[in-house]
Amino acid sequence: MTPRVTFAVAARVLAQLRRDHRTVAMLVVLPTLLVSLMWWMFTDSPATFDRVGGPLLAVFPAIIMFTVTSVAVLRERSTGTLARLFTMPMAKLDFLLGYAFAFALIAVVQAAVVVSIALYALDLDIEGAAWQLGVVAVLDGVLGTALGLFASAFAATEFQAVQMMPAVMIPQILLCGLLVPRERLPGVLEAVSDVLPLSYAVDAVAGVAAGNGFGAGAGTDALVVTAFIVAALALGAATLRRRTA
Repeated sequence: MTPRVTFAVAARVLAQLRRDHRTVAMLVVLPTLLVSLMWWMFTDSPATFDRVGGPLLAVFPAIIMFTVTSVAVLRERSTGTLARLFTMPMAKLDFLLGYAFAFALIAVVQAAVVVSIALYALDLDIEGAAWQLGVVAVLDGVLGTALGLFASAFAATEFQAVQMMPAVMIPQILLCGLLVPRERLPGVLEAVSDVLPLSYAVDAVAGVAAGNGFGAGAGTDALVVTAFIVAALALGAATLRRRTA
């Protein structure tokens, strides 16, 4: 891995995003709109929104980042851009880390917007610190990016990349504790949820919301999410193909 090459890839991705206003709007604005929609649905039951609003700050950014990054990498590969890039002195890990760094910067903006709106406009009630909620939201966005980069290796077209989203993300949404507490799941499903990254992303957000900050439980969950990010990027580098077969 060469930091200079990694940052060059990140700069290239950010330049592409700067010209793609629709994608930027989807990345930054859509999570806020979805959380706002949930607030509107539970406007007569603020306690319910307080219970599910925090976990949604993990789920929505991860889904959106997954979809955008997996499609973006497929486009690079199917158009031959990735093959041309690899004629230069660039490792696969440089490419993936460059993408991850670029989308991590987007995740910072995304988290700042959605957390600010949720706390100060939608009155999401949390016991923990707002900055810790923001940090976890950034990690969750980067988790979606890393999973999208890894999943892109198993798709041959952009359409297949979009199909990967429900296959990878919906089971995690169902088992992450958002709908049913994980400890109340059947034994087999609870065991499955224990090895899914989104479970720890939701636990980290829920921990901060409950006042169990980085020193009292949420920090451990955040570290597990970070480990999943590193593992997904490493596996992505091992399976990344230069061109679509």
